[in-house]
Amino acid sequence: MKPSNPGSRRLSVAPMMDWTDRHCRVFHRQITRHTWLYTEMVTTGALVYGDVERHLRFNEEEHPVALQLGGSDPADLAKSAKLGQEWGYDEINLNCGCPSERVQKGAFGACLMAEPQLVADCVKAMRDAVSIDVTVKHRIGIDRNEDYGFVRDFVGTIAAAGCTTFIVHARNAILKGLSPKENREIPPLKYEVAYQLKREFPELEIIINGGIKTDDEVAAHLQHVDGVMLGREAYHNPYVMATYDQRFYGDDSAVKTREEVLQAMIPYIDAQLALHGARGLKLNSITRHMLGLMAGLPGARTYRQILSDPKKLASADPRLLLEAFARMRERAQLD
Repeated sequence: MKPSNPGSRRLSVAPMMDWTDRHCRVFHRQITRHTWLYTEMVTTGALVYGDVERHLRFNEEEHPVALQLGGSDPADLAKSAKLGQEWGYDEINLNCGCPSERVQKGAFGACLMAEPQLVADCVKAMRDAVSIDVTVKHRIGIDRNEDYGFVRDFVGTIAAAGCTTFIVHARNAILKGLSPKENREIPPLKYEVAYQLKREFPELEIIINGGIKTDDEVAAHLQHVDGVMLGREAYHNPYVMATYDQRFYGDDSAVKTREEVLQAMIPYIDAQLALHGARGLKLNSITRHMLGLMAGLPGARTYRQILSDPKKLASADPRLLLEAFARMRERAQLD
């Protein structure tokens, strides 16, 4: 049975720097066929002045996949969005939520929430340049501003420029004094703000993000908004997504076991190592994203230890995944 709406952003995995690279996305795609996947943030400077192929190449099996851009110059964002469409991405997303000081120095990320008209200009420039969706990911406020009117007016201004999809990280971004990690944990989650945005802008697609972990939490949020984006839970405990296709997309295809996910990754890893050569790509560049696959199972620590052993990784043999799985099961039986 095919899903009723295979292109829907009902479920998605957040863009996460140093984590959601193309290898991670291929791995996640073995677990869920329909959940929307996002790249790490790519700055406009990296595309306008850097190595476009290195930043934009991806694998066909990743679809549906979105390119997240970081920038604040409408012309550069338009050029970068056009490149993203030419490379085959399904969506262009503008980062208005990252609170890191490094990103702020580039005058983009969460600090852009203070300049809604500039964001609107950026969105319009990108929409004029591409035919695919242009979306915005943002916080519910910056610093100590708790006024709902702030985020309401931000969304309203950008919506007037033609953006119809907003991914709402339901926390404020503290621009000074907190690290990016602290910004993901200390500002309180206020899911009701995202719900209120949906009530006030029923014609917009509102996707909620922040601290969401379980299937039941996802289902509860979907009573109020159009979609749910998972962040670190999807990375540290990726098998949580194993039932998403069935429960949230109406796809009754069989759920892959964890062992089947490992088996599915071996041809991909073989092909990548052959393409790039042992010196150009290390086995760990791919397997590091898979350390959480056995989270919560007896013997999971043994699995992680084997996949983190430099001597074993030096073999550049992806069948190390199966060795780690077999040793995990042995360890679990001994315990």
